[in-house]
Amino acid sequence: MGNKVILLGNEAIARGIVEAGCDVAVAYPGTPSSEILPAVAKYADELGTRTAVEWAVNEKVAFEVAATASFTGKRTCAIMKQVGLNVAADPLMSVAHFDLAGGFLIVSADDPGPHSSQTEQDSRYFAMFAKVPCFDPASAQEAKDMVFDAFDLSEKYHMPVMLRPAVRVDHCRQDVETGEVRDLARKADFKKDIRRWVCLPAHVKINHPQLNAKLDSVREDFETAFGRYNFEIPATGKARIGIIASGVSFSIVMDLLKEWKREDVAILKIGTPHPLPVKMVEDFMARHDNLLVLEETYPVIEMQLPNRTKLKGRWNGFVPRAGELLPEVIRDLILKALGEPVPDEGVPELKAAIEEMKVTPKPPMLCPGCPHRASFFAMRKALPTGIYPSDIGCYTLGVNQRDVDTTIDMGASLTSASGFYLAYKTDGKDQPVVATIGDSTFFHMGILGLANAVYNRHAFVLAILDNSITAMTGGQSNPNVGEKLRQGDEGRRIEIEPVVRGCGVSFVKVAEPYDTADSAEVFKEAWEHAKANREPAVVILRHPCMLLRQKQARVKVRVNPDKCIGCKYCTNFFNCPGLPFDEGAKKARIDERFCVQCGVCIQVCPHGAIEAVEGEEA
Repeated sequence: MGNKVILLGNEAIARGIVEAGCDVAVAYPGTPSSEILPAVAKYADELGTRTAVEWAVNEKVAFEVAATASFTGKRTCAIMKQVGLNVAADPLMSVAHFDLAGGFLIVSADDPGPHSSQTEQDSRYFAMFAKVPCFDPASAQEAKDMVFDAFDLSEKYHMPVMLRPAVRVDHCRQDVETGEVRDLARKADFKKDIRRWVCLPAHVKINHPQLNAKLDSVREDFETAFGRYNFEIPATGKARIGIIASGVSFSIVMDLLKEWKREDVAILKIGTPHPLPVKMVEDFMARHDNLLVLEETYPVIEMQLPNRTKLKGRWNGFVPRAGELLPEVIRDLILKALGEPVPDEGVPELKAAIEEMKVTPKPPMLCPGCPHRASFFAMRKALPTGIYPSDIGCYTLGVNQRDVDTTIDMGASLTSASGFYLAYKTDGKDQPVVATIGDSTFFHMGILGLANAVYNRHAFVLAILDNSITAMTGGQSNPNVGEKLRQGDEGRRIEIEPVVRGCGVSFVKVAEPYDTADSAEVFKEAWEHAKANREPAVVILRHPCMLLRQKQARVKVRVNPDKCIGCKYCTNFFNCPGLPFDEGAKKARIDERFCVQCGVCIQVCPHGAIEAVEGEEA
């Protein structure tokens, strides 16, 4: 028996990865998975393992590095969020057919809701698509335990296995039992075999039937040998309803029934949704007439059942087809299925408290002093008629400044800029287009779009917002930073300018975002170059993220009420939380709670109403 400690769900997963003897762990950060890899490095250092721990430039790279290391017999894992699995989909489909030598774990953290993603897609669908087994944890402890079973199952059948924690498991804090590291004492030993490791069409004809046979065997194992994850909790009395629940939905159901002290509900808990232990589920269904299926976010369990006509679920719209299954949602679904009254929406006490405190909800916005805000302001000032495709990162919040017109996925700011250029080119119009992308996202997926634009001579401006950090996901390193996670490991920084020039870009200039006047002139110059030479021009706006802010000059500012005319230009196009608009006075004002005294807003007001306070510069 080990010690019990309070861990974040992601920390529990990381602890399981290290304890299970994983030799290579590779990831790209993305909420809600971001904390896993740093915790792997932390526990590897504490427990003295030789685990290689690395951030990759994107999820496809992470997947391929980890998968290939498993070819040598090592235990490996690739970690990402659900939309990151889209990026890794190509190698996932191929590697699923391989007869792996070492255990290969894919951790794909889902974001029902979504809270911080462009979709709330379900990674279990990818497990079905690729024909690989999937574990769906309901708690931090179960997530850690499933890591061990996933590695063992991977090595039993020589195939990748997915662990799919959702956001409430990733970010819960629970007591988790820790243990010792499994010393597998394996040496890397790659045995060459083109039939095993080369995905030729001829080999697929052999490997695909073998993959199907593996999956059938896994299903039988899930029926009989995984009772700790797949089990029934019968009703104490006569069951009025049978609930089939998976993942965190199971935990919510158990909490509700404990609170209600109900004895008329039977539960079938499914922790291995793919391949589904169909016989177990069908047996449960045969014994209950009133059936409710609760899973997030897609009907993965429902889809695998030959007959679902008795089920209340997503297939017939009883369970919402979008959105997170929050406790209040599950509460209402159970009561509705039982034919009992559903309470009114909302908590009266909470509403009363919000009204009493006069809390005004605010949309998410860039941090005070964020260099991206100044970059966006300069961009719009220079090219007010521009189209502004952007990317995935905290700079997507530039939408508040009306400086983000499109966002699709990682790297699409560049390819969208190319699309806009081509559309207007067919009309013979020189339409200004400015794409914005962060330094980490540029290395993740921006380089290919830039090379494509140079090759095809697409005229637009690319603004690389270099804040020297992967900010949105918590401050991880990237090639532009060069730091590595484990103690004693050294990385090498890759500078952005040579990479851009290596793609064939002839106009590359670096600007200081806080100097909005100079940045605006650089933007104008860049667009003129792009237009005249029919090629992309690149502006690198470099200023460290406020999370990394070193000592710098601070300027205390005020709004001169005599000069402020209430035009809201500063709030509409600068959108700083330290510079709100007072609706009563019809004037802008400085909110000392948020102002970081960067002084950039002095350059913003067209009427000179924002001033430095004399004698207050430090």
